[in-house]
Amino acid sequence: MNLTRPRPRTTALALTAALLLAATGCSSKADGGRDARRGGDGVGTGPGVTATTVRLGALTDLTGPYATLGKSIVQAQKMWADRTNEDGGVCGRRVEIVVKDHGYDVQRAVAAYADLAPDVLALPQVIGSPVVAALLDDIQRDHLLTFPQAWAADLLGKGSVQVLGTTYDVDMLAAVDFLVRTAGLRAGDTVGHVYFEGDYGANALEGSRWAAGRAGLKVAAQKIKATDTDLSAQVSALRKAGVKAILVSAGPAQTASLVGVAASRGLRVPVVSSAPGFAPQLMRTPAAPALAAMLKVVSAAPAVSSDLPGVRKMVAAYRKKFPGSPVDSGVLSGYNAAELLGADLKKACASGSLTREGLVKAHRARHDADTGLGTPQDFSDAARPASLATYVLRPDAKAVGGLVGVEDAHRAPGVEEYLKSRTG
Repeated sequence: MNLTRPRPRTTALALTAALLLAATGCSSKADGGRDARRGGDGVGTGPGVTATTVRLGALTDLTGPYATLGKSIVQAQKMWADRTNEDGGVCGRRVEIVVKDHGYDVQRAVAAYADLAPDVLALPQVIGSPVVAALLDDIQRDHLLTFPQAWAADLLGKGSVQVLGTTYDVDMLAAVDFLVRTAGLRAGDTVGHVYFEGDYGANALEGSRWAAGRAGLKVAAQKIKATDTDLSAQVSALRKAGVKAILVSAGPAQTASLVGVAASRGLRVPVVSSAPGFAPQLMRTPAAPALAAMLKVVSAAPAVSSDLPGVRKMVAAYRKKFPGSPVDSGVLSGYNAAELLGADLKKACASGSLTREGLVKAHRARHDADTGLGTPQDFSDAARPASLATYVLRPDAKAVGGLVGVEDAHRAPGVEEYLKSRTG
């Protein structure tokens, strides 16, 4: 993994580059088709691929609100790259991952993308729904296969963008179904939903409202910002609304505040969080007892403490390579994304095209992608979630990753009906 610094951009250099591009007829944002060339091994190549190297990119958060998640994903993907290279690399080429930290700042991410994109084949990591939304047009134009660490349904239908697993709304269908089955909710009851503004929260709310309507429930919605870390006002509002359960689609700090304040004020109702709303570090905070008693988590991925052989093997390897680093959901999602991309790269190599367009084509040809780290995924229809199965997990301070399984992955009732209603 290489950490690169921004390149100097002087007027003279820009003029020289422009003249060179005019002379060669190439584009600085060349896609896999126009800039394709054929190596000595007969494999077609393009941006990010040389005779000896395949360069991948990561736009991550190492200094912002998801810094812990970003570090875990980066390290997990570094582990994958190192192991891949030990096994001979991809198509006889060494894999390099170039990491750019955007600190969850959209403008920094846009600048980092402009610097990174011309020199990589794919992006196995882009953290943040607002970041991905800002880059969508560029990613599509550049035919750059991208695995966002964001799960908004609005990212579906983009040929070069692959949401891995379920989307936020599908997970909320599972969350409402779980509450109806386990918390004794009845028609006419009210469920609270605290959610981030933006694509993440809006998509989660779309799912919760649909599922609640199907079950005859009402939703008391509370929109918050990523900077809101004291949710006392929201708890007061939900208590006044008489909620029998609460959904939360925000970050770990907000989940801890919500559950901690609710417990302290006697609002001891079940709480179900979207996966990004939990981090194992929460189990070392004063909110830990309330989280253990009240919280469940819906996730496209199993708990890191899962007995799945692939997960256990990955966790053991990660602990050996990064002793002292927490093993959280970011480790699992990061490694899973890298494994999936690795299989795409091998398929593209076998077809003789390590171009961007060749890689996207290889990816979209996969109907049953299974890394052994969760549920199989179908990438053949860009307009549908790759998986419709959601796990239910619960906090456990003693477990690896701070979570253990409650229910194995399953489809919530009505999910197909919901998807049809969403697409019109």
